[in-house]
Amino acid sequence: MGTVILLRHGRSTANSSGVLAGRTPGVGLDDTGRAQAEALVARLATVSLADVVTSPLLRCRQSVAPLVKDRGLTVRPESRLSEVDYGDWRNRELKSLAKEPLWPVVQAHPSAVVFPGGEGLAQVQARAVAAVRDHDARVTAAHGDDAVWLACTHGDVIKAVLADALGQHLDLFQRIVVEPASVSVIRYTETRPFVLRMNDCGGELGGIVPPAPSKTSKRSRPRRRRADSDAALGGATGRTDRP
Repeated sequence: MGTVILLRHGRSTANSSGVLAGRTPGVGLDDTGRAQAEALVARLATVSLADVVTSPLLRCRQSVAPLVKDRGLTVRPESRLSEVDYGDWRNRELKSLAKEPLWPVVQAHPSAVVFPGGEGLAQVQARAVAAVRDHDARVTAAHGDDAVWLACTHGDVIKAVLADALGQHLDLFQRIVVEPASVSVIRYTETRPFVLRMNDCGGELGGIVPPAPSKTSKRSRPRRRRADSDAALGGATGRTDRP
């Protein structure tokens, strides 16, 4: 299977004002967020992208705009990667929401949370994981097992997908930090996902590109794919070749 770069949108005007924007239309990037979007072009300069999928919300589309313009790519919108429907909590200040009776449940038992007038976090995880896996299968079928693609979405959505990839219960997903413009990377295989990056806010990302397969016969390729699903005994060695 392929490798997905999960990009959280850059800092938005709601982020910088401490407001939970949710699905409010028209919330875009602030000056910092626009600079983060421009910087993504250099960060991914050594990564060949097979596809770019994004939440339909403005701040996500703005976050990938410089990248897709530079690469001549087309953005594929995906509603299942949209922000959490926070319902009645939408457009409220976070400091006010922290006083709500539901707030401690959001922190300690998120799998039980259904936002008033909105959706539950368990629903969010189900739709987002299904979307990522569906697109990963599509990209892999079209471009091969070594394909890399990018999905731009939202903080809680990415945390939910990472929790699934880590085999971690949704109730523990608040332990994961996903900052604006951060990159997390998952490589899916036949038996398990591998989490290659989490909340990476640093420089270029060439290290996430799968190494080219060694010259083997077609007959041996299924064996190579199974090996790609195996974890490195004792931990990763830092080698870029495949034994």
